[in-house]
Amino acid sequence: MYELFFGLKEKPFSLTPDTEYFYRYSGHQEALNVLLVALRNGEGFVRVIGEVGTGKTLLCRQLLKVLQNDCATVYLPNPLLTPRELYQAIVSELELEVPAAASVQHLNQRILEELIRLRELNRPLVVLIDEAQAMPYQSLEALRLLSNLETEKEKLLHIFFFAQPEFEQRLAQPDLRQLRQRITYSYRLPTLRPQEVAGYLEHRLQVAGYEGSGMFHPAAVRLLYKASQGVPRVINLLAHKSLLAAYGKGQQQIDKSLVVAAIKDSRGEQALSEPGSGNSFVVELGAIIVVAVATLLLLRTLL
Repeated sequence: MYELFFGLKEKPFSLTPDTEYFYRYSGHQEALNVLLVALRNGEGFVRVIGEVGTGKTLLCRQLLKVLQNDCATVYLPNPLLTPRELYQAIVSELELEVPAAASVQHLNQRILEELIRLRELNRPLVVLIDEAQAMPYQSLEALRLLSNLETEKEKLLHIFFFAQPEFEQRLAQPDLRQLRQRITYSYRLPTLRPQEVAGYLEHRLQVAGYEGSGMFHPAAVRLLYKASQGVPRVINLLAHKSLLAAYGKGQQQIDKSLVVAAIKDSRGEQALSEPGSGNSFVVELGAIIVVAVATLLLLRTLL
């Protein structure tokens, strides 16, 4: 809606993970480094823990891009799988031919054969599991058993977990102690620091085609950090609503009042303006509708 007004080719603050917008802030870069070091050291299990909205899925997809030339990869975005479905998903991702009614043992054997073939090609297999905190116990145990497929000197399979903090609570349970002991590398994904928010906003705007600078006033940036606590998903949500409100007012720079309106709307508060704070988000939307109707009337007149 506002892309043309700001000179953008697309919306810069979409909530959909897109590796084109991957921002190498300190947390994501450190996490990426840890994962790559763990892989080079031949570790079997690695976990990345992060709160909701900190960019775990984006990091996972960025890692897939980094590994695609040197490794065979399997990406499992939905961990709600039985052990048999888990093995089937791995076989499917590797494009291996197996009978539709193949047993768990048959699937396991086929995966082992592929691991040996990949080892001869010097292409380790990396399985990336998103939202791992939701994976059933039986499937976690099936992964541990699958990791037993190794030689005397090296791991043939590398498994990276991307999960919310609840995953650590699950691993603390006695029946998962064998899996817990095999996770040798861990990283907790932090949020953006206050000084990183401005760079994050500028990066996404530039990727979206913005050719200017300083669209977000420093006071607006500070408020975005305070309201979001540095969580990228929340920043995206509030920044998108702020742009929408600015478009409705015909305003090129995002000031603090626009962020205040976006915060109010996101919290579901009553859309009333505070004294001196500018219009509410509902008023901004009303202004957008007025602009759109006026534009349609003008086009009809010209035609």
